[in-house]
Amino acid sequence: MAFKLGLASAGRYFCFIAILISVFSATLQAQTSGEIDSYRFSSSVSPVSLCGQSADECSSKSAALGQNTSNLDDAGNTRVQDDWVHSWLHKVDEVRANQPHFVSPIVTTHVLLVQQYRYDMSWQQDPTDATVTSNYGASRGLEIIPARRLEVGIFPPGYLVHQSNIPDGFGDLSFQVKFRAFSATEGKGDYFVGFFLGGSLPTGTPPNGLGHTVLSPTLAAAKGIGPWDVQSTIGANLPATGTNLLGRTIVFNTAVDYRIKGKIWPMVEQNSTFWSGGALDGKKQVFLTPGLVLGSFPLAERLHLSFGAGVQIAVTQFHQYNHRWILSVRFPF
Repeated sequence: MAFKLGLASAGRYFCFIAILISVFSATLQAQTSGEIDSYRFSSSVSPVSLCGQSADECSSKSAALGQNTSNLDDAGNTRVQDDWVHSWLHKVDEVRANQPHFVSPIVTTHVLLVQQYRYDMSWQQDPTDATVTSNYGASRGLEIIPARRLEVGIFPPGYLVHQSNIPDGFGDLSFQVKFRAFSATEGKGDYFVGFFLGGSLPTGTPPNGLGHTVLSPTLAAAKGIGPWDVQSTIGANLPATGTNLLGRTIVFNTAVDYRIKGKIWPMVEQNSTFWSGGALDGKKQVFLTPGLVLGSFPLAERLHLSFGAGVQIAVTQFHQYNHRWILSVRFPF
């Protein structure tokens, strides 16, 4: 019964998010329309990270954006599109044109600057009594590119539903800031190096939340080799308080995917966690995660859709759960 109630609640929440995204897309379309009804923003600003052309062609289009951001008014005079929406989206396209075009993995943090809304759901099999814990939201959310080397992500608390006697509830609010240090597009190196700082705030009640603020610095790198992409992160979870209980952890993830026709991305990931201090001092757990991502597919103007699924499989003797099934829906824009 709790699972059904949680699923219904998550369904309503997901529908609400979809409506917000649709409204946002319509707002972008309305604000990027000129005085001539036939003018479309997509004719002057190409979503270069999603175009079906080569990286060189995408980069050349981005370089030409500054020369093609005006249209004619009713009197035949040139009118420059200098509102904040055009300026922001122009900047986003420049960022996408100066880095590789890899897909977001299922578990590993995307080792690129991305602009999208992402909603994940997961169902993990608890190791003791074979019950299932469902997580609707799974610490994913809105990711925005505000500057040429920065991405900011705000991830609403997920809602956890337990089949056991543990009370259901919301988890912690989390966030992430990405800084791109070095990058090159396909054909010019096809790599990315960046530094990320994430964290979580104790908005949830244990065990649904950690009960303490945690900061997570991360080093991220990615390399493309033909149709193959490798994305890797290594970071630490450092509690601001409660270290004697939570301990400090090292988190190491690597995802390898293969690109088929730019729309099909089979992949496998390894997800490792090592504890120092706290109740799990000296423990380590490793999961292998086969998965598949499809997309992206155009919906309206800049708004696209991609989705994927995968399953984490424990491969070490110690593990906090046996299997974890993940469904991921992304709306790049």
